[in-house]
Amino acid sequence: MGDKSPKNKEKAKKQDTASKNQQKAAAAQKSSQQSAAGAGKKGR
Repeated sequence: MGDKSPKNKEKAKKQDTASKNQQKAAAAQKSSQQSAAGAGKKGR
């Protein structure tokens, strides 16, 4: 856990952004699918 190299930080940041974008896309897909089936069943 003690690896604080800038490259490592940048890589983690990119991965985090990518996963956030993926989650956003998945949530958008889910909500567009679930809007017909009642959008009240959200996990958060």
